[in-house]
Amino acid sequence: MAEKPRLHYFNGRGRMESIRWLLAAAGVEFEEVILETREQYLKLLEDGFLLFQQVPLVEIDGMKLTQTRAILSYLAAKYNLYGKDLKETALINMYTDGTMDLMFSIAILPFKPAEQKEKETELTLERAKSRYFSVFEQILKNHGQDFLVGNKFSWADIQLLEAILMAEELNATVLAKFPLLQAFKTRISNIPTIKKFLQPGSQRKPPPDDHYVATVKTILQM
Repeated sequence: MAEKPRLHYFNGRGRMESIRWLLAAAGVEFEEVILETREQYLKLLEDGFLLFQQVPLVEIDGMKLTQTRAILSYLAAKYNLYGKDLKETALINMYTDGTMDLMFSIAILPFKPAEQKEKETELTLERAKSRYFSVFEQILKNHGQDFLVGNKFSWADIQLLEAILMAEELNATVLAKFPLLQAFKTRISNIPTIKKFLQPGSQRKPPPDDHYVATVKTILQM
């Protein structure tokens, strides 16, 4: 039996969360090595495991992979979530790049100074609606299918759902003007592997709190 993928990261979402989502959606069990001290991070550096001195780090198939995009694209291809041909793969890359930009803008909010956080949150939500969700609403309207690419479940669907749920944590009504995305959210959330990942007790991480922010800053000396 192949060893489970091993994920090295902080005990929170960050750039690892999309990797957790993708593995969970593919029905793949994984192990986590939680970074709690700077010494753990420095050991990974000393051992030469962090190619560009950054986490996430994923051990899989005899490799030690870094760089989020490289990890995600490898997993999507490995678990048949990357389209049937180059054209579909290109669309999936385009859509996931967009949602990744949105998710990063949400993920960094807890690291913003308190006096900036409210304004930055408002701007991020407005951008989510005008630049991203409006686009995906139109994509779904244009092709009239259940999934974003090739009418088959893919990495693009997984990551869009993740982005939607992150935005809804900031404002529960963010999808109010996007009925097709509301239906998409319900549809994708009910895929058995994703439904399981959304249940309490899964390896999905909660929204970042002050302890998580402080831990990351200490480990990375931010």
